[in-house]
Amino acid sequence: MQAQYVRNDPGYIDCKKKECKKFDKGGKCLVTTCSASITFHVINIRTSIQFVFFGAGFQVPCVLAKSSILEFANSHKPLYGHLSSVDSTGTSMRVTWVSGDKNPQQVEYANGKSQTSRVTTFSKENMCTSKLPSPAKDFGWHDPGYIHSAVMMGLKPSTGFSYRYGSNSVGWSGRINFKTPPSGGSDELKFLAFGDMGKAPRDASLEHYIQPGSLRVVQAMADEVSSGNADSIFHIGDISYATGFLVEWDFFLHLISPLASKLSYMTAIGNHERDYVSSGSLYITPDSGGECGVPYESYFPMPTPAKDKPWYSIEQGSVHFVVISTEHDFSKSSEQVQY
Repeated sequence: MQAQYVRNDPGYIDCKKKECKKFDKGGKCLVTTCSASITFHVINIRTSIQFVFFGAGFQVPCVLAKSSILEFANSHKPLYGHLSSVDSTGTSMRVTWVSGDKNPQQVEYANGKSQTSRVTTFSKENMCTSKLPSPAKDFGWHDPGYIHSAVMMGLKPSTGFSYRYGSNSVGWSGRINFKTPPSGGSDELKFLAFGDMGKAPRDASLEHYIQPGSLRVVQAMADEVSSGNADSIFHIGDISYATGFLVEWDFFLHLISPLASKLSYMTAIGNHERDYVSSGSLYITPDSGGECGVPYESYFPMPTPAKDKPWYSIEQGSVHFVVISTEHDFSKSSEQVQY
């Protein structure tokens, strides 16, 4: 849910926009109300939406009016594609996107090549809960649709290509230009690294977790990418801060797609993706809101050894990256250190 106060329209408080709602027989206005206009940034979340006008606050809202149920023109549309590296060669790139369509789709790339997507999803039953209800399972659930992933092979490192993803039945993305990272062992790498970004609404809406700085970070990275100053991106932990309010993953993917669709976007898991009581995480905080790493690993498949083992190493250019999970045992004798 996103919400705005009508006071965001300054004319509403001063009642500068008056409308007559009731007239007498002679045409004289008997009841005048004040009107307001506010704007919402809406993205395709594949499910129906509705606007509700309410008062009395969030705890005990009094519903005053509702819009009709609104549907997206194409709830199966392929959306929010993003890239990641699968190894250190720079010759293969994975593209992952979401859709309301469960049937395999394709990625077409490099002037004639294509690969069919592998389709996954997750359900409410995959989320965690405890004696205290969790957002992910009990009150923040949103159907993720279907997550498509395909590996573009036969590429060359440090080289530009284009691709599109989708199908004839549900539609295609636009054609996107991207660049492969340099192969491991080559001379130079320009990369961006950061963590704890999250997301923020592109309107005046209130959400449960807002990081206003995320919009500035994305714009700064976009400037670096457009000027050719980045070969890859590493987002190290605390990815979307959805923390169980699962529709916010869609808003995060929408936010990063202009960047992550153009170059390798590598990630590491954080406490806000994984930690939950009795879930196997190293710490027993409720920080993931009951997600327990499932949405993160579904949306961001990395070259990890297995499910819920979100550690890996990879080389790009002259840099050897070792990505660990601090949400799992990382002692000297642990599985991931030995890996």
